[in-house]
Amino acid sequence: MAKTSSKKNSNSPHAGAGDDESARGRLLSAATHLFCKNGINATGIDAIIEEAGTAKTTLYKLFGSKTNLVNAVLESEGKQWREWFIGAMEQGGGDAQAKLTRIFPALKSWFAEERFYGCPFINAVGEHDKDAKQFRNIALKHKKIVLGHIEKLAGELGSNEPAVLAHQLGLIIDGAIVAAMISRDPGVADTAALTAGPLLGQSKPKKKRAAEQLEAV
Repeated sequence: MAKTSSKKNSNSPHAGAGDDESARGRLLSAATHLFCKNGINATGIDAIIEEAGTAKTTLYKLFGSKTNLVNAVLESEGKQWREWFIGAMEQGGGDAQAKLTRIFPALKSWFAEERFYGCPFINAVGEHDKDAKQFRNIALKHKKIVLGHIEKLAGELGSNEPAVLAHQLGLIIDGAIVAAMISRDPGVADTAALTAGPLLGQSKPKKKRAAEQLEAV
């Protein structure tokens, strides 16, 4: 992150907006870290503003409430994670098989990070009233985008039921995330890859498999 100058022109019409944007970024960063590490319910406003280095009035001015801050964190984290995850699949190009196979090495690198605390959406829904729709709706929106991209690749792979394959892989991904959070073992991703392997192999186009069999003769 680039450093900003400590000198500000108080007469600038954008000075206040810049201050708010800087404070917003610090509050989002602090809240994301604390919510993911300690839990949403266990993290109070005072802990967030202390880590962010802002005043409590600034938090309420920018977000209005802790609930709104939680929503902002989930939206921001979801966007960043999706960009990283989809980028990890697409990086290097190749066919759909190659892209889907990259899922689990990418997860393994994430699981190995010092600040890996699991999926913020799973954690948020898990620690709140299961009848409450607020966080569940945000989580479902996030999941829909992720599964949509996997489904697109599953279709390119030649799956007869790309939506089903996407949900199967989604379940393996979610299970791996929870298992890695509990065990703190990045190798969980390797086991997940082994589990997904037969699903990806079964989804190869029949013509391609037949050609491979002829080449082997």
